[in-house]
Amino acid sequence: MDLTALIGFIGAVVALVGGFVLEGGHATALLQPTAALIVFGGTIFATIFSFSFSDLKQVPRLFRVGFARTVPEPTETIELIVGLADEARREGLLYLENRLNEVNDEFLRKGIQLVVDGTDPELVRSILEAELYSLEERHQVGAGIFAAAGGYAPTMGIIGTVMGLVHVLSSISSPETLGPAIGMAFIATLYGVSSANIFWLPLAAKLQNLSKKEMLNRQMMLEGIVSLQAGYNPILIRERLTAFLKPESRKAREEEFETRERFAE
Repeated sequence: MDLTALIGFIGAVVALVGGFVLEGGHATALLQPTAALIVFGGTIFATIFSFSFSDLKQVPRLFRVGFARTVPEPTETIELIVGLADEARREGLLYLENRLNEVNDEFLRKGIQLVVDGTDPELVRSILEAELYSLEERHQVGAGIFAAAGGYAPTMGIIGTVMGLVHVLSSISSPETLGPAIGMAFIATLYGVSSANIFWLPLAAKLQNLSKKEMLNRQMMLEGIVSLQAGYNPILIRERLTAFLKPESRKAREEEFETRERFAE
């Protein structure tokens, strides 16, 4: 579970409800089944209308990704590629076939398999770049589902409020009931705006952020595979791949490598 996602979502809900209660409101006043049906039902079905079934069937997995997945620093991947490059220089590229079972990432494993099969370097890069493009497109569609829901929700809230006000005005002969009825009508707007800004849009932003990090990691793998195939010195490959790390991670990695080199001497 990604604690930042859970803390962010729960914290936003508590802040909104807590602020309402501190102002003298009652939390139960925010519960309006009819408004919830209009806003959430309308949002969900409008989103369904906007995408294909093949896109929507991935929504459960996207929820898990948004709340449970983090992209680790690619330091282990760098060391794995550098180690493979060192073995390839000593034993030859065909030897890497014996190490494929140790490569857990499907993209990296596919790239190394292409290298072992003797695929032309330009073709290797072309195939892997096509994989990256396809992956990015899938990620954009996934994030786009929740971004679309975040766009529909406030509008559905306004529609629910207008419908509630129409009902209120049809009962204007009972003035004593107007205040509570109008308040309940505006709950729909609250549902629409709050759900968009504390759930749908943040989840879309989280998926986009994860996508950018994963794409950067895959780009690093691609450069590592191409460098390995070209027979570059493992030390140069490490330097090249370390450039993909964050500055603080890069500095820590360089210090660790220097320490390791001193002990090796």
